Amino acid sequence: MSIFPVFGKAPSGPRLQRVRHSPNYSEGSFQNLVPTTVARKDTSILKMLKEYRNRPANTAPPRPIPHVSTDLRSLPDGQATIVWFGHSSYLLKIDKTHILVDPVFGGNASPVSFFAKAFPGANTYGVDDMPATIVAVLLTHDHYDHLDYKTILRLKDRTNHFYTSLGVGAHLEFWGVEPSRITELDWWESCNIGDMSLTAAPARHFSGRSLKRGGAIWSSFVLKTPGYNLFLGGDSGYEEHSKTIGERFGPFDLAILECGQYGQNWPYIHMMPEQTVKAAQDLRATTLLPVHWAKFTLSLHPWDEPIRRVTAAAAKAGLPLTTPRIGEPVVVNGHYPRDAWWLDL
Repeated sequence: MSIFPVFGKAPSGPRLQRVRHSPNYSEGSFQNLVPTTVARKDTSILKMLKEYRNRPANTAPPRPIPHVSTDLRSLPDGQATIVWFGHSSYLLKIDKTHILVDPVFGGNASPVSFFAKAFPGANTYGVDDMPATIVAVLLTHDHYDHLDYKTILRLKDRTNHFYTSLGVGAHLEFWGVEPSRITELDWWESCNIGDMSLTAAPARHFSGRSLKRGGAIWSSFVLKTPGYNLFLGGDSGYEEHSKTIGERFGPFDLAILECGQYGQNWPYIHMMPEQTVKAAQDLRATTLLPVHWAKFTLSLHPWDEPIRRVTAAAAKAGLPLTTPRIGEPVVVNGHYPRDAWWLDL
């Protein structure tokens, strides 16, 4: 085991061979469908770090984030329930099957404990609150705010199987997950989780847990179940791929899409809130659940600006939105919380 296991491990052996044969891999890394830079050409990492260090106070909430206490082990069978834990972590219960998406319960979204700490109140749920057995953990990509080393160590013996984007499996195997319990998907590849179909779809983003980028792909996922069609968005800038996914797999009962952590220095790899609404329309989603906010400060915008902007844009577009508190159950095609709870902070 490395002295810095939190960084994970790059694909090697058969995993690396599969990566190199991907149609989405060239010049030593995975590529987006359209040319994409992580940052604008007129900026730099040093400039962004300086701006982040001098960020305004309102990038964090003035009081603890509210939450709802829900017994995750007693969610009803026979329906599709989603419980959001802040940022991009949430639990799906489809009938009797529990699927945990991008769980980050370690208290921060970085390899060091003093950076990107969870807001007070936003880290209320942890591994101990999860159902005793999780059928699947789904990981969209390998960034620290979506793939948490400490969380995986605690979940690996309580999870039947891990499903993730091509290349990410090397981290999981390095951390002690048996290869037989890891399924990696390239874009447009599918597999079954019981009677459900899971398909990896494109996103516009990047990957990497150190200086090397692009060793694993970044994905959105389509989850088709008996009675429901769900889009699980991961991280992505806006592009035409959302229309393609909507045409091939839509309409969706619910689209879970990022709406926060955008910035003028990186406009291509995260959506502005108005683009989140446009992407949901492209996908032909009946309802939008905006995520990727309310837990960490990873950008320079006010902490509640994403939800304020996406709510206004959805209202203008006539798109139904659900805005649960952390821990508040959402029932697909049933109960959609819509309180503007952030206005009370």
